[in-house]
Amino acid sequence: MTDGTMIETPSLGETPPPKTVGKGPIVPTEHWRMLEDGRVQCEMCPRFCKLKEGARGLCFVRARQNDAIVLTTYGRSSGFCIDPIEKKPLNHFLPGTPVLSFGTAGCNLACNFCQNHDISKSREMDRMQAEAQPETIALVARKLGCRSVAFTYNDPVIFHEYATDIAQACHAVGVKSVAVTAGYITDRARGGFFEHMDAANVDLKAFTERFYRDTTKSQLRPVLDTLEYLVHETDVWVEITNLLIPGENDSEAEIEEMTQWVVERLGPDVPMHFSAFHPDYRMLDKQRTPFATLAMARRIAKKNGVRHAYVGNAHDLGRQSSYCHVCGERTIGRDWYELSDWTLDHRGACTGCGAVMAGVFDGGPGNWGRKRLPVDMNTFVARQ
Repeated sequence: MTDGTMIETPSLGETPPPKTVGKGPIVPTEHWRMLEDGRVQCEMCPRFCKLKEGARGLCFVRARQNDAIVLTTYGRSSGFCIDPIEKKPLNHFLPGTPVLSFGTAGCNLACNFCQNHDISKSREMDRMQAEAQPETIALVARKLGCRSVAFTYNDPVIFHEYATDIAQACHAVGVKSVAVTAGYITDRARGGFFEHMDAANVDLKAFTERFYRDTTKSQLRPVLDTLEYLVHETDVWVEITNLLIPGENDSEAEIEEMTQWVVERLGPDVPMHFSAFHPDYRMLDKQRTPFATLAMARRIAKKNGVRHAYVGNAHDLGRQSSYCHVCGERTIGRDWYELSDWTLDHRGACTGCGAVMAGVFDGGPGNWGRKRLPVDMNTFVARQ
């Protein structure tokens, strides 16, 4: 198959999905409370939206209905696609394998630079073209050879109930779950969400409260709390992405402070991805990130003890590849999302010196490469 080929999802043959009645688009949620003034406060994320009857939160998909908070988009998606796992980006989680990716609509942040704004800022339900219940998604992923399902394109925190149901259905058929998230979630909701995730890429957008306040309309501290929680209190494999925007969050001083914090509070084995910005949405006046800035960020991270630092949205075999932190051997070569060198044994240990590379490895690498293939989930659902 070639890039852009549409997969018409096959039937599951001997393993048909269960013939159960699926949930509708509106389902009850758990994380909210009634305030004395009669409003209902959503406690899914630190925005704590306070809603009158019929109102929606900033995310647009969680709303007040009959004196409770409900999710209004359960079972509905903006589309499904098989991606390389490295695109999430996750470089140390089942390298080379395909992941069934999808998102919904809406977001609980308001980033001026959002590069998926057609999805995350959507207020029209006709964006939600694909429909599928959790068991269907899990079984389709398994049938198509996907080792994992990724909640991505917009933040899965806002469709918590749908994401966790899918993750549980995936685990039942041996498929792992991945959250691509900004980590903007409350202490109350954090445990119930991440207990069902196998890996997470957390978007650490900057390392100043000013940037978070002015550019994303949120706060930095809850994101740092999420990162510490994930690394120290769960078994979730964690990688970090930092999108470098010229003149906004790309100073040497900020990268020094951020990478020092990562090593001191999370440890040296959490991979960091420094990605290039391109002008989009409400930041069309900014230039693309110079490659020299990406290289500088990676150099600072390595100097401060980050063992695995990468550049993203740029072609650089040397800085996109993985290396043994002990002997320096190239352990995984990457040309964009295509793997080349592989000098790890079945445990993820360097074949040169025996040092174990942190991550989730399962034998040899996958061979999915850089393909991106849409999946027509509606065709599959119609066959049930």
